[in-house]
Amino acid sequence: MMAKFGVIGSGSWGTALSILLCENGHQVTLWSFLESEAEEIRTTRRYESKLPGVVIPEQIGVTSDLGAAIAGKDVLVLVVPSSFVRETARKMRPYVADRTVIVCAAKGIEEGTLDTMTDIVEEEIPQATAAVLSGPSHAEEVARSLPTTCVVGARSEETARMLQGMFMSQCFRVYISPDMLGIELGGALKNVIALAAGIADGMGYGDNAKAALITRGMAEIGRLGIKMGGKFETFCGLTGIGDLIVTCASMHSRNRRAGILMGQGYSMEEAMKKVNMVVEGVYSAKAAMSLAEKYDVELPIIEQVNKVLFEGKNPQEAVADLMLRDSKVENSLIPWQAAPEGAAAERGTD
Repeated sequence: MMAKFGVIGSGSWGTALSILLCENGHQVTLWSFLESEAEEIRTTRRYESKLPGVVIPEQIGVTSDLGAAIAGKDVLVLVVPSSFVRETARKMRPYVADRTVIVCAAKGIEEGTLDTMTDIVEEEIPQATAAVLSGPSHAEEVARSLPTTCVVGARSEETARMLQGMFMSQCFRVYISPDMLGIELGGALKNVIALAAGIADGMGYGDNAKAALITRGMAEIGRLGIKMGGKFETFCGLTGIGDLIVTCASMHSRNRRAGILMGQGYSMEEAMKKVNMVVEGVYSAKAAMSLAEKYDVELPIIEQVNKVLFEGKNPQEAVADLMLRDSKVENSLIPWQAAPEGAAAERGTD
């Protein structure tokens, strides 16, 4: 089914999704906040600063007029940085028709309110139907049609299946799920763990440290997410461990790149400036600690990342504090089995 899409946000991910949707046969309008940026894309059909070497199809309309990007569209894809989602949603509201589907493709948790991106859309644009698209999906690879798999979350199966059919292609496989909260928490919190993984890389630590951060970071995400109402299966899937692996391991990851720079001695501000893209993990880190306090959940890695980011803590001290914490059982849900009678006595005589 051919649909009319408005993609709100012309960063690398918004542009990559525009290319995907256009190649799937849909009519696509890409909105940029800056007219100069919109004009550059319209005239050159390239976006070298964000997606070098990628050609943007002529069929994609590009505008800085928000009303024009929204009017008459069947589906809107909201892809601005998470810190601008509420402001952008408020500006969108007058143009959005009843029951228009808005797919949140930004990943983050709003500091202060602790709202997810779909929470914000439902608050600011109540006439719309909110959904979420997330998963291990670097824009640089999606724009080049490299195989990628994501998950669409929606409150109704009908909406999820409709979006699945629209986004799915030979190179972009889409699963569906009703667990919108779990999908969004995984997508937001993995960015904080990726900062930690990058810091470890910048300090010259090896694969052992990376594996530890990924697995124990996933334990933190799952512990908080399940306490908030997300599903265990979601955190074991593409938008949990899948997204965490790719964000911690890839140089496409702006969060990992910023972390590497901080591990090499740069401040948070210096690292963000050098990466020259929005580092979402910085904005989600404080919100994650607020959620930890609200739900009484221990997040030691995320806590140390916050101290490095906002309190000037030396990364080496943060690592030492993580390694020397009180001894723990890896998983408290696995019980110890009582030794068979006689076995303990036999061992005692060895």
